[in-house]
Amino acid sequence: MIIENVTIIGVGLIGGSFALALKEQQLAKNIIGVDASEINIEKALALGLIDETLSLEDAVKKSDLIFLAIPVDATVTVIEKLMGFITSDHIVADAGSTKLSLCNALQNHPLRKRFVATHPMWGTEHSGPEAAVSGAFKGKACVICDKENSAQDALETMEFIYKKIGMHLVYMNAQAHDLHAAYVSHISHITSFALANTVLEKEREDDAIFELASGGFESTVRLAKSNAAMWVPIFKQNKENVLDVLNEHIMQLKKFKSCLEKDNYDYLLELIEDANKISRIIK
Repeated sequence: MIIENVTIIGVGLIGGSFALALKEQQLAKNIIGVDASEINIEKALALGLIDETLSLEDAVKKSDLIFLAIPVDATVTVIEKLMGFITSDHIVADAGSTKLSLCNALQNHPLRKRFVATHPMWGTEHSGPEAAVSGAFKGKACVICDKENSAQDALETMEFIYKKIGMHLVYMNAQAHDLHAAYVSHISHITSFALANTVLEKEREDDAIFELASGGFESTVRLAKSNAAMWVPIFKQNKENVLDVLNEHIMQLKKFKSCLEKDNYDYLLELIEDANKISRIIK
């Protein structure tokens, strides 16, 4: 399968890496870039991530597939606009980290079946076209939500593309996706942001702290470098699920705190050994 024209809306880390993957697997003849940032467009063209740029309307009308990789707060507005330009021959997909708000916004659209709600589960703390990575999606999971609401040909096209670029597929409804994403992704970022702020506060008193920072610290706070403009909308859209997991996380932290306060090292050992069981899931 080779798609004649693909439009990627948002040519940063995810969109740029998706463009690279399409080119590497020869899945698209021509890639059109659309981005609110002219600088991003210029970089994407210079890096060869995209072949041309057009206005949103012209890009959509010229394309067979439209792929959105923009912050989730902008996705609903942009997708509602572009859905006004498509026909029953187009395929629209997104890469957003939240799904319920978007799926609810489109549920009554007459061309809803041309949309496939997807979330390729990959990312880094970097942003912009220059952060695009070759082979980024290989071995990663892609969640496809509410597949029964998508036309069979649209669904099969996206399944083929994601498999071709090396992803394995997971299916769930949008509500379940947002709950699980809060536990496996969103809380990780909040924890990293909070830890970074903790250390930055301490660093005011002790400059030596960063001289002692090693691999463990670096890997834990790596996500704290993630783009705030991307993550605030994710937390906002998934507020209830994030609060739920955050309350559980705070409760777990209180257990560790209590062990130290009460010199209860037997329970502390038990808590850590319980945590070690995560190795059954993450090798």
